[in-house]
Amino acid sequence: MSRTTRNIIITLICFLGYYFALENFEKVMLLIDRFFNYRLLSSFITYIIIGIPIFLGTFFINKNFNIFNSLGLSKNILKGLLLAMIFTLPMFIGGLIFYKFNTEISLANLIASTILAGLFEELYFRGFLFGQIFRNTKLGFIPSIIIGAIVFASAHLYQSQDFSIMTGIFITTFLGAIFFAWLFVEWDYNLWVPIFLHTLMNLSWELFNVSDNALGNITSNIFRCLTIAVAIILTILFKKKHGQKLTINRYTLLSKI
Repeated sequence: MSRTTRNIIITLICFLGYYFALENFEKVMLLIDRFFNYRLLSSFITYIIIGIPIFLGTFFINKNFNIFNSLGLSKNILKGLLLAMIFTLPMFIGGLIFYKFNTEISLANLIASTILAGLFEELYFRGFLFGQIFRNTKLGFIPSIIIGAIVFASAHLYQSQDFSIMTGIFITTFLGAIFFAWLFVEWDYNLWVPIFLHTLMNLSWELFNVSDNALGNITSNIFRCLTIAVAIILTILFKKKHGQKLTINRYTLLSKI
């Protein structure tokens, strides 16, 4: 069995283990909450517990104990935060101009829907499902991201029962998965860049009560597209300034042979 085949199999099996555990997230969290009686802490611990297959898979693939490095968490965290703050300026400016501040959301719910969602979705989907395949096999960017993008997009379909809205949510989150994966790679596998960007994008959505789903409306999507454009343009300019080529190019789109 080739190294590529082995690593793909390990990644998919371990991610399936996590995904099946995710189906029981609420049950596990309620059980843990009996001991802590603090919903936010219980949610955090639950995310860690159901992510055990992810951590085991990362260890088996990389054959070392530096799981943080293998998942992209050992990179510069402050750099990730600073870049995300710059990238999301359009969304926060748009929110301040066109939307009212959401005074009804609780701090616990805000943290859960922004920090926890941004951290663990990027960790498990981009750091592991995409990252372990792209970094440890000969597969290129497109085949490495396609499965994760489909699963990631499908996981957001609960936000609506209307078929047209569900279609829009799927397309939006599918493209979002590709965008976050691209940033992860181009910023030298610094997972904190997509983590904080995902977190702050969610934060702007929640703070200004933009929409109750990932699709949004015309106004919100204009500023979301501006944020994406800023992130892409600044990333390309940064690499050009430092004489670096884009990692994702025509030679790495399908394979890295």
